[in-house]
Amino acid sequence: MRLFDKNGESIKHVEAGLLSVSRIVVYAIGGNALAPPRGASGDEHAMILAQVMSDVVDLLEADWSVVLTHGNGPQVGALMSVDSDLIHTMDEWVAATQGMIGHTLSLQLNSILSHRHRPERTAVVLTRVLVDSSDEAFSLPTKPVGPILSAEEVMVRDWDIATTINGPRRVVASPMPISVLDIDVIRTLVQQRAVVICGGGGGIPIVNEEKQFKGIPSVIDKDRLSALLATELGAEALIISTGVDAVYTDFGSEMQKEHRALTVSQAEKYLSEGQFPDGSMGPKISSMIQAVRHSPTMRSILCKPGDALSALREDAGTTLSHDD
Repeated sequence: MRLFDKNGESIKHVEAGLLSVSRIVVYAIGGNALAPPRGASGDEHAMILAQVMSDVVDLLEADWSVVLTHGNGPQVGALMSVDSDLIHTMDEWVAATQGMIGHTLSLQLNSILSHRHRPERTAVVLTRVLVDSSDEAFSLPTKPVGPILSAEEVMVRDWDIATTINGPRRVVASPMPISVLDIDVIRTLVQQRAVVICGGGGGIPIVNEEKQFKGIPSVIDKDRLSALLATELGAEALIISTGVDAVYTDFGSEMQKEHRALTVSQAEKYLSEGQFPDGSMGPKISSMIQAVRHSPTMRSILCKPGDALSALREDAGTTLSHDD
């Protein structure tokens, strides 16, 4: 039997006389919370991360089970900069940054939870994600990774290289995630009331060839993976935390309009009109649409750090809903 209240503050699951938290929220941590954006100070970065930590505690206190995902772009770039002899492969870099970032987030969260006398503790899961080696993304790599390349590196490296605004960089494919190989482990940890940190950098891209799992050079979009993870876990909510407080159309112009609520049809229309570019809001909106299409009752939300609980109450951010 499930018990619901109007604002989703205390939904619990009752079975065989046992009382346990039933609702799961997948919270995708924005990149600015993990590494200062260009031009931002360390204090600004620390404030953003503190707001993320506050969101997690707020959600736990409202009886949500929290699963955290995160990006890893700057961290992978830093590792690639020092790995000049290419000792490691792309999947190993993703795995390494999952551990690095997960360790840092885990230490901070455990300290806060202990100080607040919360019973939960964190668990960091090295997360492997199945992709299709025949995905069309592999025929046209577009995702920049690693540092700016020198003229000599451009000549000698057997890589796909593209010219970016800052100079030549390696580019890899960004395939669609098919399934999370470690989903059962994540689900079990959630059932044990752990705050699970997983899916870092979109997950470690894995292919299954001739019944053999192996890594493949590519980068999975973190928000697309978050949507898939929310669907596979049967989550009641997906929250994409980012640097803006809501979804806007005609962003930055005199016609700019804030949207606190959107239907899937409206979001798809704006997406097709180019309102949400591929390099910024496009993947986030697409991921939100994907989550709601697969789970029509799921709340798919975009908000800034610190607004998670308010956004779940529809007092902040943008909520994407299924068409009636």
